[in-house]
Parts: sequence; structure tokens; C-alpha cells
Amino acid sequence: MKRALLPCLALVLSGTVAAEGETAARRVELEASDGTKLAASYYSSGDAPGPGILLLHQCNQERSSWNGLAADLAAHGFHVLTLDYRGYGESGGKPYKQWTPDDQREIGGKWPGDVDTAFAYLKSQPGVRPDAFGAGGASCGVNQSIQLARRHPEEVKSLALLSGFTNRDGRLFLKGARSLPLLLAAADDDQGAVQGMAWLDAASGNPKNQFLHYSSGGHGTVLFGPHPELPREIVAWYEATLAGKGSGKLASAKPRPDSATIRLLVTMDEPGGPARVAGALASERKTNPKSPLLEPGLVNQLGYGAVEAGDTRSAVAIMQVNVDASPASANAWDSLGDALLAAGDRDKALAAAEKALSLVDADPAEDKDRRELIRASARQKVDQLKAGPK
Repeated sequence: MKRALLPCLALVLSGTVAAEGETAARRVELEASDGTKLAASYYSSGDAPGPGILLLHQCNQERSSWNGLAADLAAHGFHVLTLDYRGYGESGGKPYKQWTPDDQREIGGKWPGDVDTAFAYLKSQPGVRPDAFGAGGASCGVNQSIQLARRHPEEVKSLALLSGFTNRDGRLFLKGARSLPLLLAAADDDQGAVQGMAWLDAASGNPKNQFLHYSSGGHGTVLFGPHPELPREIVAWYEATLAGKGSGKLASAKPRPDSATIRLLVTMDEPGGPARVAGALASERKTNPKSPLLEPGLVNQLGYGAVEAGDTRSAVAIMQVNVDASPASANAWDSLGDALLAAGDRDKALAAAEKALSLVDADPAEDKDRRELIRASARQKVDQLKAGPK
């Protein structure tokens, strides 16, 4: 992607008062390439030169979810910028709670340019070293951070990633960028997040990566509550990887998830991988139905990975594994509908989407927010398919 030009920037002093010992944030208003106003907060470490760090929030939060960590990083010599995506928080654009699935694709497609606008601002600030930048992301911010590093490989030197994953292009970038170290954190009670982090770790193969694997704690920056040591370890991570202080070995780091899972994840990105993964899951379902390889979140990720790779036949087979294991799961049926639609099987895709709609309200495995997302996804397919081919 073409690098964004340094935008015209209007700076506004933040009305937020910092707590004692905490670095105050300066509210910043940026302008995207299409004129949309983007709200950000800048945490300066003062006049001393230091690395710059851009923090990107998850899609059910705003930039304020980074406040505590950003202030801690500034107190340790880093210059930090947090950004509200368009549609979130104080940024302009259609509020994200009003988005249709089409809006998600269209507006989400503008986020990389917005992130580059924020990165250009960070680079322009006094005291920010031009040779040492980091990025941090939670959930959907994980992919945004990886894609930022992909667009700026000579500048972004370290990533801290919580509870998310990336697309095939992002994984292939990590495979070729073995000098880029990753801090990865996720909890077992966050469906599929640990496996998603394992996929990034396996794609990267960097021996300096640190994997923080928790048994519980929730999603993204929610982990900071039950795990107050995590923000401190992120600070230590950036000190080691950007400022040359410390070893980068974190006290809470755990061994990677089991090697069978990692092998399966790596296989997906190899030539012919989706078909081999589909065969492995089918075999596992027959011989060991309680296998960790059949964890629904992992299977779902693998299914969408097959769609992305263009092997829709394997994608359907993979998504069918979750339907067979949990026929009352609205999400399993909705995901199968996505794979069938990608494969061009409109009648079966419509039936799967209607099945998801019939199950979603009574699905005990999903909370209110997830049910709304599943309902919106299934409803869009039903409306599209009943309207006929375009």
C-alpha cells in the first residue's frame, strides 16, 4: 500500500487529568485521506528520545482501553499513540453499532489508511526515534498491527498482540519476517483465541517470541483486570525489543500449545494444506471426538482459512465438522453457510443460514453480543440468497 502523506493535524489539549504519577494524555485530532476526523491520544515521555508505539483497540472497545498501559509506557521512556478507529469512540464516521455486514467490509477496508495516518503522526513527534517503533493490538487490532508492520517492515520492530489472529497474507508476512519478535497473550476461556495466537507463533517461528497463555481472563485488554502483571510484562517486552533493556524473557511466558495443534495450523498455509487439514479433522472426529484439535473455535478458524485459500470444498468439509459435533450451534451453521456460499452452493447455503436463525435465540453457548453478530451474519445471507444471483 502507498504510504500515507503526513496529514494536516489539529492538536487539542485533553480534558483528562492524569492520576498522581501517571503521564497525562494529549487529545489529538487527525484527518484521514477522505476527510474523516480520527480521534487519538498522545502520551509523550518528554524531551528524551525514545521509541514510538501505536496501540490499536479491539472491536468491542475504544482507545481508552489502553489508557493505563499507554501511561505506563510513557513513564518508561516511550512515546505512545492510541487511536479510535473510524466509527468508534470520538472518531467520525457511521457508529459501528449501526453497521451492516456491507458496512463492515467497506469501512473496515479504510482502517489501514487510517492506521497509517496515525503512524505518520507518531513518527512526526519530537523525541520519537526514527529507527524503533512498536505496535500493539487486541482482537481485530492484532491484524491491524501485523498489517502495519507488513507495510512498514523497516520501521516496526516489535509487536504485542492480545487475543486475535490475522489473514493468510499476514501469516506469510510473519513467516518471512523472522526478525520481528511477537509477544502473544490469550486465555482458554476466550473461544479459539489461544489457537489463533498459536497460529501466529507458528507462522513466525521466531525463537524470541513470548507466549502468555492463561487459563482464564477473557478477551483482549479485558485480560488486564484479572492479570495485572500483563501490562508490566508488555512494558518489559518493549524495553527489551525496542530499547535494548533486558532479555525479553517474560516471567509469565508458557510453553506453546501442543505440537499437534501447531502442525495442523502450519499445514493450512502450505500447498494443498486445506484438503489435508479437512482429512485430518475428519479422521480425528472418528477416532478421538474429544481431541483438542476439534475445539470449535480452532475448527472455525481453519474453515475460514480454507475459504481464504480458495479451497471452498475443503472449507465446507471443515465447517461440517463443527455442525456434526454441535448440531444446535447457531454459529456452526452460520459458518457452514459462509463456506457453502463461497463454494457457490446457494440452496444449501440458504438452508444453513435459515437453520442458524432458527437456533440463535436459544443457543446457550453464545452471549447476547455474539447472538446479535450471528443473527446479522445469517440474516444477510438469507436476504442475499433470496434476492437471487447478482
